[in-house]
Amino acid sequence: MTTTSPSTALPAELAKFSAMADAWWDPEGKFKPLHKFNPVRIAFIRDHMAQHFGRSLDVERPFEGLRLLDVGCGGGLLCEPLARLGFEVVGIDAAERNVGTASNHAQRSGVPVTYRVATPEDLAAEGATFDAVLIMEVVEHVADLDLFFQSVGALLRPGGALVGATLNRTVKALALAKFGAEYVLRWLPRGTHDWRKFLKPSEFSDGLRRAGVETRDLAGMTFNPLSGEWSKTTDVSMNYLLFAVRP
Repeated sequence: MTTTSPSTALPAELAKFSAMADAWWDPEGKFKPLHKFNPVRIAFIRDHMAQHFGRSLDVERPFEGLRLLDVGCGGGLLCEPLARLGFEVVGIDAAERNVGTASNHAQRSGVPVTYRVATPEDLAAEGATFDAVLIMEVVEHVADLDLFFQSVGALLRPGGALVGATLNRTVKALALAKFGAEYVLRWLPRGTHDWRKFLKPSEFSDGLRRAGVETRDLAGMTFNPLSGEWSKTTDVSMNYLLFAVRP
């Protein structure tokens, strides 16, 4: 008799993103929104990690010696720039096509990133640990949030740091991030997000807390339609970023 272990991977979500895998590195393609707010995400990660680990940003590779895991890495849009900053980066994704796209791009770019087709519970079962973990725009796509948070918490070493990002479950997010982005502006393919799976910051923090990880900072991201740019803000009613640590 064959038994199946619980998994955070949702088959419908894997199929959805696998179908778009070839578009990850096209700045004008289906992942244009990620390219647009990637600088804000990277700055948030860089600044909080530098402060937490006592690293100077005046050097070219400030995070040498630190091991970072990007959960749900997609095509590697965060992995490569963080590897250039000195992190030893491991990127995992449950969609094989995403991992193939990310690996091929990293090889062509000459950036040392290790990619694997895996879920966080796979790595947790292996006993893997990391100094830093990223869960960016992924919690709204997983099947079992409790298992996901427990697995991520197990992967973070004591004293380690985590950065997460997702969409808030508000009426504003439903109107703008779901219907506006997918149906009006057509920034994203229809059906990319399910508003019911968006997480409020309190829910995100509670899930991490149950896994032994404490939230220390929260920031919003706001889009300016005039400049076409994203910026960090105190408004967390739509997209938000979260910094947490494992004491």
